[in-house]
Amino acid sequence: MARTAGRSLELLSLLQAADRWSGPALAARLGVSVRTLGRDIDTLRELGYPVHASGGRDSTYRLGAGSRLPPLVLDGEQAVAVSLALQTSPTSVLGLREAAERALATLARVMPAPLRAQVDATRVTTIRNVWEFSAPPIAPDVLSAVGDAVRRSHVLRHDVLRPDGSRPEPHDPDFRPPLRVEPHHLALWAGRWYLVAFDLDRRAWAVFRVDRIHPLSPTGQPFVRRSLPGGDVARFVRSSPDRGDTPAAWQCLGRAVLELPADVVARWAPGGSVIERVDGGRTCITVGAWSWAGIAGILATFDVDLTDVQPAELRAACHTLASRFRTT
Repeated sequence: MARTAGRSLELLSLLQAADRWSGPALAARLGVSVRTLGRDIDTLRELGYPVHASGGRDSTYRLGAGSRLPPLVLDGEQAVAVSLALQTSPTSVLGLREAAERALATLARVMPAPLRAQVDATRVTTIRNVWEFSAPPIAPDVLSAVGDAVRRSHVLRHDVLRPDGSRPEPHDPDFRPPLRVEPHHLALWAGRWYLVAFDLDRRAWAVFRVDRIHPLSPTGQPFVRRSLPGGDVARFVRSSPDRGDTPAAWQCLGRAVLELPADVVARWAPGGSVIERVDGGRTCITVGAWSWAGIAGILATFDVDLTDVQPAELRAACHTLASRFRTT
């Protein structure tokens, strides 16, 4: 019985490692007959693994998706990788921290001693503070609805929430009709989820904060996927000034106008900064830090002239740093 169980686990590992196997090749790898292989395939099916066969003596086998989650088999490297990922996962989705801790405990209980020792040797204490992820956590059902529309290539209808998470009513001055977009990509940057989509009303590409999206009923309307300008999702998100961002909750918050185009400022600004076009060659940036000198240092990295620096504390910090640098 133990040998049969071990062979079933080895068979499952082989099916997970390749898209398709021929029956004779699988039997040879396991050192059994084709008939015994068939019984082992039936055992996996009884456990809930959907193994599909092409039929005939020279059947090919592949592992498909089922209707429920069966037990998983991980090799040593996969188990360690999953353990580290669970320990360091961000809390940008509401309620997943507790689920990650339960999954980590489950994994640790069934690990062989050598693997558990390897994981214990890389035990991580993740230190977070209230400003690290300045966006509010996203409800799993919102992320699921948006992700499903991306996966299915279905038009998404959604309202845009206020920064405080409230939903404007039709009589409110900031009310907007529901948007219709073709959702193409989800991206996670600086603890914030973004949706890259083609806005069907504006006929233009746009970036939306997912925590500001209120999905409406699924449309079921398919669309043909478009080519993203530049082809690089990360670069597109970083270089898009209008991402729906609001200033992060920092101890100090300042603003200045830079002699640079908005797409350049957006690409190099810290996550959570607010970027606003002033005109074709100038941009207003609102950014936070632990100190006024920290904001002045961020502004200095752009290496361009500054105007309209606010508030007075930030202007004073800029003058103080300039005096210090002159004496070096």
